[in-house]
Amino acid sequence: MARPIAAPKYSPSQTFLQRLSAGLITGAADDDPSGIATYAQVGAKFGYATLWTIFLTMPLMIAVQVVAARIGRVSGFGLFDNLQKHYSNPLVCGLACLLIIANVINLGADIGAMGAALKLLIGGPAIIYALAFALVSLLLQVFVPFSRYSPYLKVLTISLFAYVATVFVVKVPWGDVLKGTLIPRIQWTGDYAMAVVAVFGTTISPYLFSWQAAQEVEEIRASSERKALKSSPHQGDDALQRIQVDTVIGMMFSNIVAFFIILTAAVTLHAHGKLDIQSSAEAAEALRPIAGRFAFWLFAAGIIGTGLLALPVLAGATAYAVAGALHKPYGLERTPMKAKAFYGVLIVAMIIGAGLNMTAIDPIKALYWTAVINGVAAVPIMVLMLLLSNNKDAMGEFCVKGWTRWLGWLAMLIMAVAAVVMFASMGKSS
Repeated sequence: MARPIAAPKYSPSQTFLQRLSAGLITGAADDDPSGIATYAQVGAKFGYATLWTIFLTMPLMIAVQVVAARIGRVSGFGLFDNLQKHYSNPLVCGLACLLIIANVINLGADIGAMGAALKLLIGGPAIIYALAFALVSLLLQVFVPFSRYSPYLKVLTISLFAYVATVFVVKVPWGDVLKGTLIPRIQWTGDYAMAVVAVFGTTISPYLFSWQAAQEVEEIRASSERKALKSSPHQGDDALQRIQVDTVIGMMFSNIVAFFIILTAAVTLHAHGKLDIQSSAEAAEALRPIAGRFAFWLFAAGIIGTGLLALPVLAGATAYAVAGALHKPYGLERTPMKAKAFYGVLIVAMIIGAGLNMTAIDPIKALYWTAVINGVAAVPIMVLMLLLSNNKDAMGEFCVKGWTRWLGWLAMLIMAVAAVVMFASMGKSS
């Protein structure tokens, strides 16, 4: 009888860093240029009055992403692959289509924001920079295996510290910040409600579910020791502990950075009457006369770093969803010839996203519709994902229970309320 393969072991000096992988990258990618724009808009318009939302989104985001990661690690298959096996084909394909549309628009906005940020820093043609960023990112995704690419993504997470550093180069009234965070001045207006919805929709996004589940699958394939927990349950304790640590740290990192972006906009732009910000590049430009050149440089450079991290996550999540829904081979560890549909979707998504920057489409309106589409898709995807996580046929003895499960359902309920508020506000404004 063959001896079971033990869970992979790490040397003491490598344990912590090696265990920060899918969760850290997923959390960092959530603070993409489009997310930066949303957080900056909220901070500029409402000051400290929305900082409290981050303390609510953090545990909810952790729970949802732990569920997604466990589905991938236990089953050895991505999220949409699992959904296709257990739920209606038209429903799953319809949700995958919504994800494609939202992600491609988001890709276009992020690519454009990166080009605009580099133009702010060095001058020159923003569109050329944007297309160059898209091309470099695409080549890396297609020709560099995930096991070699993942460490570079980890390095790019460092760029998010730019938004923490920005706060410390301006004068911050910390007493007012603490008061505004713990005792917020909630405004009972449609604009304030939409700002809260925007924070939730930006922080808890469907593409993150798809990406993190898929990355657990990638790490199984990249290791000769790791196996899907459903077939190798003896690896369960170590694997689930790693997922917990990785995801908690990754999502805390993501939310802390979001907090500092809102705070930066509040303490600089809002405090000086600059209440209307339309993009991350505009937020960076507005910082220059208020907070100084160094703060401006940090903010603009951070847009480029986070964009380079977010592009492969958005494109990859799209390709994982489509290939999984169609039961086609997928994975960044596979060569393009062995996963044609997967890489085909990835390439087309990047090309269309980059191409949107050469059209007359208003990127702000495009992001608005991305929020709408994500609002439509997020709730049913979360419902199916949470049901799947408690399905013994899919999860075996590793069904998700306890606080993770209940926080996941609470997150779904809040996202459903957010979607209702969003559509109600749209109806009033139309």
